[in-house]
Amino acid sequence: MTDHKQFTFEEIFKQNENRVHYQMHKLGIRDPDGEFYSEGLYAMWRAYKRYEPDKGPMSTYFNYTIRYSLLDLMRKKIQQKEKEQAFLHQEITSITSGNRSSNSSLLPIPEMKIIDEKLWKEIFSHLTVKQRKWVYDAIIRDMSLNEIAEKEGVSVEAVKSWGKQARKKLRKVLIME
Repeated sequence: MTDHKQFTFEEIFKQNENRVHYQMHKLGIRDPDGEFYSEGLYAMWRAYKRYEPDKGPMSTYFNYTIRYSLLDLMRKKIQQKEKEQAFLHQEITSITSGNRSSNSSLLPIPEMKIIDEKLWKEIFSHLTVKQRKWVYDAIIRDMSLNEIAEKEGVSVEAVKSWGKQARKKLRKVLIME
């Protein structure tokens, strides 16, 4: 049996837990949901299982595995956000103009003048499609919950939920900026 297998993962974890925090700090990762921390622990467990003592110190292998697992997760998050923003841009384009080269609006709202289109795009980039519908219908068009529910073919409770989640996200966005 190899030396590192004499220790259980729990013992190794207790001795090396700060490596995850260190790598997160070094990469400037804020982790309110604990997703990156969990990924770091999983990387440590994988490193523990795959470690071969004749290839170098365990601590170096842990640092390497944890760091690159966190970097991979960061890349995935960035790609996901880019895809969401591209989708949102496409949705906004289809809602506002229907055609990328057209300047005419499909939404007949003569009384509404968009003062800051860039602001609305930024706001919509943080919302799901249903939450955007709530913002558009409830705030911009001043429709009642019943009218929105009837238009979308859902319950009033569903529309309330869209609004609740949209307000929650917008508070975070508007307070951060």
